Amino acid sequence: MPTKLSRRDFIRLCAGSAAAISMTPLLAPLLTEAAEAGAPPVIWLQGAGCTGCSVSLLNTVHPDIQKVLLEVISLRYHPNISGAAGDLAMEEGIFKVAEEYKGKFYLVVEGAVPTGANGKFCMVGERDGHHITFVDLVKEVGSKAAAILNFGTCSAYGGIPATPPNPTGCKSVPDIVKNVPYINVPGCPPHPDWMVGTIAHVLLYNDIPELDRFGRPTMFFKDIIHDNCPRRQYFDNAIFAKNLSEPGCLLEVGCKGPIAHCDSTTRLWNGGTNWCIKSGAPCLACTEPQFPGWPVYARVPEMPIAPGITATTDQIGIVLGAATAVGIGGHLAGNIATGRIGPKKHSDEKDGDN
Repeated sequence: MPTKLSRRDFIRLCAGSAAAISMTPLLAPLLTEAAEAGAPPVIWLQGAGCTGCSVSLLNTVHPDIQKVLLEVISLRYHPNISGAAGDLAMEEGIFKVAEEYKGKFYLVVEGAVPTGANGKFCMVGERDGHHITFVDLVKEVGSKAAAILNFGTCSAYGGIPATPPNPTGCKSVPDIVKNVPYINVPGCPPHPDWMVGTIAHVLLYNDIPELDRFGRPTMFFKDIIHDNCPRRQYFDNAIFAKNLSEPGCLLEVGCKGPIAHCDSTTRLWNGGTNWCIKSGAPCLACTEPQFPGWPVYARVPEMPIAPGITATTDQIGIVLGAATAVGIGGHLAGNIATGRIGPKKHSDEKDGDN
């Protein structure tokens, strides 16, 4: 369907962060037009998770959730808000739509996929008198989708359910369904704008937005938290908080901002009111593939810099200091080199105590 809004303008609006509410008057009519023209159906499935992604979506402000559900998304099934249940939901809301719109509908998955005990840790229905496991449902429905939208870190990368010891054998959706395009919209939970914006792009242009190497839409996940952190001046001046909510950079109390990619610093949550660091808590890097594989409220001795590669906080500061466009920048390297943070600082403090 031709649209009055170019992809470049759409991405500019979505990436406008705090000013994104201005996109609503322009975007809403186009989304309504797309829906009336027969926007592709959306099926939403939930696996091993906390339903936080759905709760986050229901808290969307611009546009509000009523408009999203009734005018933006041709949502055929959602386990929490669909009126149908049992056989009616499975046969009419999932399997029939998946077959009728094979290769044309979009599948949204929330939660990781339990594979242990042949998937019996997560039963989602019955068919012909036999239980349906979530892993089988994702494989069958996902293989017929035009693309899979993984909402939340659990479905995108495994998240908390897949963290060792992982007794249920949880895996990410990309580990389960192959040869189908996918979009990862991570977060624990994701910001509602990230989910609505991604769905809007898919419905308006019927294709996948530009993604980074971890499958995330660059219009939301290009920036590093540390680069635009409101506490950056504390970091630059080597003022570090020792407890939560204290003035100072939160690196020493577990902030993962130097490795976290998203636009929370400017988009804010709860209708543009707040976000983690503004609340006095450190960034936990919940949008990263490695989350939550590190201490939460403690300084991370090693930070992941690539799949299978880690570095100490000291090392990553030096490495990223040489690549300011993609990392922390020279300030971290300088602070570590001068001993204002890191093991040298702790050693000096201990010597001083003696």
